[in-house]
Amino acid sequence: MSVFSRLRRVPRSALITAVVLALVITVAFVGVGRGSAPDLPTVEVRKGEFVDALEIRGDIKPLRSVVMAAPMQAGELQIVKLAKSGAQVKAGDVVVEFDGSNLRRTMQEKESELKQADAEIEQATAQSRITKEQNATELMRGQYNIQRAKLEVQKGDTVSRIENEKAKLAQADAEQKLKELEAKIQSDEASITADLSGKRRKREKALFDFQRAERGLQNLQLKAPVDGMVSVMPNYRAGGPFGGEVEFREGDRAWAGASVVELPDLSSIHLQARLDETDRGRLNVGEEAIIRIEAIPGREFKAKIQRISVLARADFSSWPPTRLFDLGMVLIDVDPKIRVGMGAVARIPTDRVPDVVLVPTESLFQRDGYPIVYRLAGTMFEERRVEVTRRGRELAIIKAGVDPGDKVATRRPGADLVRRAE
Repeated sequence: MSVFSRLRRVPRSALITAVVLALVITVAFVGVGRGSAPDLPTVEVRKGEFVDALEIRGDIKPLRSVVMAAPMQAGELQIVKLAKSGAQVKAGDVVVEFDGSNLRRTMQEKESELKQADAEIEQATAQSRITKEQNATELMRGQYNIQRAKLEVQKGDTVSRIENEKAKLAQADAEQKLKELEAKIQSDEASITADLSGKRRKREKALFDFQRAERGLQNLQLKAPVDGMVSVMPNYRAGGPFGGEVEFREGDRAWAGASVVELPDLSSIHLQARLDETDRGRLNVGEEAIIRIEAIPGREFKAKIQRISVLARADFSSWPPTRLFDLGMVLIDVDPKIRVGMGAVARIPTDRVPDVVLVPTESLFQRDGYPIVYRLAGTMFEERRVEVTRRGRELAIIKAGVDPGDKVATRRPGADLVRRAE
């Protein structure tokens, strides 16, 4: 006989009774299950090493970097090409390119001035050659006149006395003219030398300006000297008096020598932070640290303290101003995701206490001015007063009140779930 056939023979009242009994039993089991343990997060009290650590916030910075600046000889230039911040570049890649139309125009102008100066020098040289030849002819003629006048004077008694005196006067006049001619020749030579010197200086200036524009034109492309990551520098002319820093962009004008791009050396990444003077004596150079970078969650980076400044600097961001020391930590682990300027938090162990009872600080509460914990006991929590000997940011040392293996609540339970310990 089948099961269904047997069920048909059972009275209906008995079936209803069985169903109700099953429902009661199920509800009872559910109720017991719910009452077995309160629905609150708990942690286990453990025994281990207590580590007190100092947490400091700072920014990721490079120890070494290459700054690429606008050419000094080119004046103000417009940026026509600029790599994006964070872009990876190889050595030799063009990172910044400036507009060269002004320099090309300057080169054309200086080239024209150079040709004109060459023509003027050539003309002045030719004229000086003609003047020298004329002066040489005049000098020869003056010397001839003197010789002829001397011959007339040497006739002596062969001519009349009047003729002889005339010959002497002619000789004196020829000698005077020769002196004047020699003085004129010296003056002409000095004038020719000064004129040529001025024209040569004019040519040298035009040549210097041309070569400077040519060098500037060759430097309009800034190429990366090493592999690295691009970090565009702020344009101080673009930011307002109350606005933040604005990076250089394509189309901006860069003044001579303006720093446009920085290529940080990612192998020298470090964390730059400020250390309160009250914590200065707790740290030493060479101590290890753990760094968490906010933009790279889930990763911890090992680091070492490399530098602590000897002198403190006043920080006027708060009043009264505090005195802070500069702190530098070198990252031992390097990740390609790390970028300059990222915020980070360094955790530096400052003290260790071995073999102690530990509870999380979030499980400690206050009642009547004393620290307490809520220890799980079956389906209820016991309120226990504890003796705390050391408290850190995350853990606390408990001398008495709980034992390793106990479970304590990390959130204050309701009054219906708490019973006071005797």
